Amino acid sequence: MAGHSKWKNIQRKKSAMDAKRGQLFTRLAREIIIAARDGGGDPETNPRLRMAIERAKANNMPKDKILKAIRRGTGEDREGGQLEEIYYEGYAPHGVAMMIYCVTDNRNRALSEIRYTLNRLGGSLGESGSVAWQFKRMAYFAIPAEGNDPDAILELAIEAGADDVQFDEYLIEIYAEPEAFKAVSDRLRAAGIQVQEAGLKMVPTQEIHLEPAAAAQVLKVIDALEDLDDVQEVFSNLHVPEEVLAQAD
Repeated sequence: MAGHSKWKNIQRKKSAMDAKRGQLFTRLAREIIIAARDGGGDPETNPRLRMAIERAKANNMPKDKILKAIRRGTGEDREGGQLEEIYYEGYAPHGVAMMIYCVTDNRNRALSEIRYTLNRLGGSLGESGSVAWQFKRMAYFAIPAEGNDPDAILELAIEAGADDVQFDEYLIEIYAEPEAFKAVSDRLRAAGIQVQEAGLKMVPTQEIHLEPAAAAQVLKVIDALEDLDDVQEVFSNLHVPEEVLAQAD
């Protein structure tokens, strides 16, 4: 049921973000800005940008906001401060490791808010390198299992350079080195396969299993961090039990 757990976690996070549409648009814009800055403003040759735009459109982000974010990423529009990507490392209660991904124009503000949130909820900020060794940066693709041929996707993913493909009745997950993101993305797109979630993720090398009450406490910390304006996403090594996700629905 690991895939079902991950799938429901994706949906839970999406629902929570949809409820805060203004904050959602800010995060989507930042994704587009960073993607355009790093890989250029043409979505046909920049799959990370293409995915960011598709996600923005799926969440009804206005076209003018999308175009403005692309122009800001390429440097054509210099409005606003310079954005930078930062990973902060920390621990939630019960020793759960977290990589906190921020895109911010104010490093001091981001750090202060993250530290305050962790201290308030029983977590702690870690030194650089204290947590990162427990994660590996990977290209990640989540595809609904329904309506897709697992054998065809497996063959396609391996040919495109994927390291691992995992299946269950709900979800097909593809993991690859970051350098293979474009190749895998292009192959999926050419095959007409609809991707539900894609991006560069910090994937834990090992997961921690907790009792439901303890896992719910950790999720509360993660949700509070992801409510912060500068935090794009929180990666953890927590395995989320099904009953905890059911309660969060």
